[in-house]
Amino acid sequence: MSTAVFTVSGMSCGHCEKSVSEEISALPGVTGVSADAKAGTVTVDFEQPLADEAVRSAVDEAGYQLVGRV
Repeated sequence: MSTAVFTVSGMSCGHCEKSVSEEISALPGVTGVSADAKAGTVTVDFEQPLADEAVRSAVDEAGYQLVGRV
């Protein structure tokens, strides 16, 4: 299993964290997601290669902006 941390802008509350987490969790191979609105980060655990563009699309779908991988 691998882990990646992404910076996401626009999250400000628990609802934001939940929205982002749900969208990323739906990606193939993702086994866990932990969003932290205060830090502006999302930690993603995954079992197969995870393309940054797939994460970017999921974050966009939730209504936020992926800044990049930490």
